[in-house]
Amino acid sequence: MNGLDLFIDTNILVDLAEGRKGTNDYLDGNDLYVSVISEIELLGWHKITTQQKLFFKELLRECSVIELTKPIKELAIELKQNQKIRLPDSVIAASAMHLDLPLLTRDREFSKVKGLTSMLI
Repeated sequence: MNGLDLFIDTNILVDLAEGRKGTNDYLDGNDLYVSVISEIELLGWHKITTQQKLFFKELLRECSVIELTKPIKELAIELKQNQKIRLPDSVIAASAMHLDLPLLTRDREFSKVKGLTSMLI
């Protein structure tokens, strides 16, 4: 891909799976990054169907999945200590911040995270 580098929140991937209009417009032609937390959230859902699991696995192959490294973990801890943010969101935000990438999301709570560039759709 040759477009923008974007960090993608879990809710955007769910929107894509559900065929939400306009979601694909943000993703086509861009280099996509997701947190390992999003991978766990998507594939670990207790009601996931076989078809959904196959779809998400294929989708994740198109993305760079960012693992929980020591610098990301330390930044997530700092975010959790200093801002009201849930653990999964702190890891997702820390991952995007560590890579200095904008986070594409529908979650307005991310706009409150100091130091994070979020793109709300």
